[in-house]
Amino acid sequence: MAVSAAHRSTGEENKAPDLEELNTDGSRMEKIVFRVIIVAGACCLSAKHVFIQNDLSWAEARAYCQNFHVDLSCLTSESEEKLFRLSVDESKRGWIGAYWDANFQMWKWSDGENVTYDNNLDLSYSGGTSPPHLKDNVRWKNDGWEWDDGGHKNDFFCFNLTLVQEEKTWEEALEHCSEKHSNFTSLLSETENILATKEISQTSVTERVWIGLRYLEDSWLWVNGDPLMYQAWSQGGDQLCPMMRRCGALTKDGAWESRDCLEKLHFICA
Repeated sequence: MAVSAAHRSTGEENKAPDLEELNTDGSRMEKIVFRVIIVAGACCLSAKHVFIQNDLSWAEARAYCQNFHVDLSCLTSESEEKLFRLSVDESKRGWIGAYWDANFQMWKWSDGENVTYDNNLDLSYSGGTSPPHLKDNVRWKNDGWEWDDGGHKNDFFCFNLTLVQEEKTWEEALEHCSEKHSNFTSLLSETENILATKEISQTSVTERVWIGLRYLEDSWLWVNGDPLMYQAWSQGGDQLCPMMRRCGALTKDGAWESRDCLEKLHFICA
């Protein structure tokens, strides 16, 4: 693991690290990160969506996901669904988080966000019943979504994140996630960002947590290889041209921040 020059014992008190040493350490870290990205792209798919083979009603499936994972899976864009499809067996089918909210007369995801993508199922986004909703819930299958009555029993998909309450540097967190889980998590939509923010809300969690964001080759990227198709940077940050703050963290307010990679924070794995 790369060690900051500022923390090395040199035998000279208060000796400031020179730029060459810092650049050397940064290069070592970047090589490690690149290796992880290559391995992730070659062999691994995100474990954020878990298929549960257990026939339950939609409400029972939602309760199961909230108890043992985070929530039912929410697919909020075509790009997000393409990644989801790659991570699940094409023969699998089951409940996802879309449901008809009778109080608001509109489709919502199980976390409360409005549905704005439906894979051509023709859901009504703006309220009312034009086009009419045929059933109150939705089942996912590889060749398209389909209506289903929430009282029917189906397998289902859970959205999964693992919050690790151990304080580690970004690189240490990366190694931990790669070795013990699937990878550092990515957050591909506002819905995923909201669900992750809820997971870190308890007081025992550090005020911000590491996520799989890294600044390399003049751009931010997800180290698991997912595309950066959604962003939630805090205002006034230095994410556009970071110097020493080249690692991404999620705050309890749901904003992203660029932080010094040597800070020790809790983190989220997928």
